[in-house]
Amino acid sequence: MSKIDQKLKTNIKDAVLKLYQVEDDSLIMVEIPKDNTNGDYSTNIAMRLAKVCKKAPAMIANEIKAELEQTVEDLDKIEIAGPGFINFWMKKESLAAVINTVINEGSDYGKNNTGDGLRILVEYVSANPTGNLHLGHARGAAWGDCICRLLMKSGYDCLREYYINDAGAQMINLGKSVYARYAEYFGVHVDIPEDGYMGQDVKEIGIELAKELGDIWLHKEEGRIEFFKEAGRNKELEKIKEDLDYYRCDFDSWVSEQGLYDDGRVDEIIERMNKMGLTYEEDGALWFKSTKWGDDKDRVLRKADGTLTYLTPDIANHMYKFERGYTKLVNLWGADHHGYIPRMVAAIQACGYGPKDLEVDIIQMVRLVENGAEVKMSKRTGNAITIRELCDDIGIDAARYFFVSRAVDTHLDFDLGLARKKTNENPVYYAQYAHARICSILRQAGEFKSLEKYDLLTSEKEVDLLKYINEFVGVVGDAAATRSPNKICNYIQKLASYFHSFYGAHKIMDASNPELTNQRLGLLVATKITLANALDLVGISAPEKM
Repeated sequence: MSKIDQKLKTNIKDAVLKLYQVEDDSLIMVEIPKDNTNGDYSTNIAMRLAKVCKKAPAMIANEIKAELEQTVEDLDKIEIAGPGFINFWMKKESLAAVINTVINEGSDYGKNNTGDGLRILVEYVSANPTGNLHLGHARGAAWGDCICRLLMKSGYDCLREYYINDAGAQMINLGKSVYARYAEYFGVHVDIPEDGYMGQDVKEIGIELAKELGDIWLHKEEGRIEFFKEAGRNKELEKIKEDLDYYRCDFDSWVSEQGLYDDGRVDEIIERMNKMGLTYEEDGALWFKSTKWGDDKDRVLRKADGTLTYLTPDIANHMYKFERGYTKLVNLWGADHHGYIPRMVAAIQACGYGPKDLEVDIIQMVRLVENGAEVKMSKRTGNAITIRELCDDIGIDAARYFFVSRAVDTHLDFDLGLARKKTNENPVYYAQYAHARICSILRQAGEFKSLEKYDLLTSEKEVDLLKYINEFVGVVGDAAATRSPNKICNYIQKLASYFHSFYGAHKIMDASNPELTNQRLGLLVATKITLANALDLVGISAPEKM
């Protein structure tokens, strides 16, 4: 909600309290009408109060109108429409006041305090360090990064975390696979496990280690697989970090699953749950009574053979998050983890936390499409397409934007052909071209002089642009609260559209009217800053030339 929206809402709230002794913020809604003939802003509060006050909406609307006309200074006029809508026309200079707000705040424009300091930990990507990051990881990485950008812009105390799945059988298989490739370099055949890793990246790691170390491990069996497991893990993780950095995804914290074992946290959580009476033994296994907290069946923590299920260290991981002082946990998981959510939420509740202290956003599948056909494999390697290959093909901006432009819980057809286009059909090009065009105009215009007020910006196109710039702070806060970066993409497209429409309708540089020229330049500066800030929230560059 913009400052103007918020002020109007406060004015309406005060009027309703004075007239009807009703105080309920949920009843008051203020929005921009789709049709400009219905004003700059509108509210349906009269219809919402009809039952409460036992009056006709039209009568309530007229009473509120009369009160607001006496108390609100920024209004040009108020009208009643239809069954009781109250439509507001603002004084144009009150809308234009946003220009100086944006210019003064610069890159901070959009900041808000929706989060009120809430400590929130967002875990995303968290791929096993056994291979390259692919398309499923790319969507989750972009979405998680954008969520965190929004949260930090909106007053949350946010931590970006990557949980490294580096324990268990898959890591042993990685060690055996790397060793097999290491031995192969020296002409020695070693079988790769049936569930091992056959990728080119593992082969390259084996060759790299062979060149670094020589054939020492061919003659030393003790500790061999553990060494290659650790070496493979570290090299794969290094590549993952490089690819995420290339993709503009930063992390504040990297938590190792193996580290939870090494630090004793996994043993501690079993002991803690035993003492709390949350477990029982049956058929030689240790079970968690998860059905008491809504799960469809109890879950095994320790199998009869003594090995732990994945759930056990995962509970330890989430307890560690709470121990660090984070009161809200958000995980981004793939669609195949949907059934895992109830048991994790049950574990958190069993350990004393609330059912809403953990929320999981499910990432649906991505399908690459080109010329109407699905693209499954890399043309270069014949394997699944990696994040880096996608970015090298269509650019980082397009790779990120297309992934976050649609809600993450919907299936996505990613159109490679569209992403490559240098036309207005491509939403990334359309938005970036708007920014570059503004920069070009400002370069040609010379110096812009800031004013106390901008009272000449009264045309429909100018007012549309001003109102939408005013909306930005509210859109950011809402996108953060709902964890919906796609709302910022929608905002970007609409802001670019309003700019292009304004630019097409008006001459910016008018030698016969230097005052209007300067005010329009101020509007362009505010648009440029707002558009750049919006693009940055989804990790997209704002080029000054194209």
